[in-house]
Amino acid sequence: MPTKNPRVNVVLEEPLYEGLSRWAKRDGVSLSLKVRDLVKDALESQEDRALALFAEEREQSFDRKKALTHEQIWSHLKQPKR
Repeated sequence: MPTKNPRVNVVLEEPLYEGLSRWAKRDGVSLSLKVRDLVKDALESQEDRALALFAEEREQSFDRKKALTHEQIWSHLKQPKR
């Protein structure tokens, strides 16, 4: 039965494969599911790093004199009272 999800083939060194297999068995999941979860975690970690760098850059260029208040930003969304 074909699957909807794309597949990836990976070649691992024997020690890495054995460790991964033990880890999957310990957690009661398939090797495929364990690899998928590890890749997902790695991608989320990379995204967190990228966002942290972006935030640092924004902090360095922040000028309080040019900053808008919460009220100034969101006031246009307030609906008039009836």
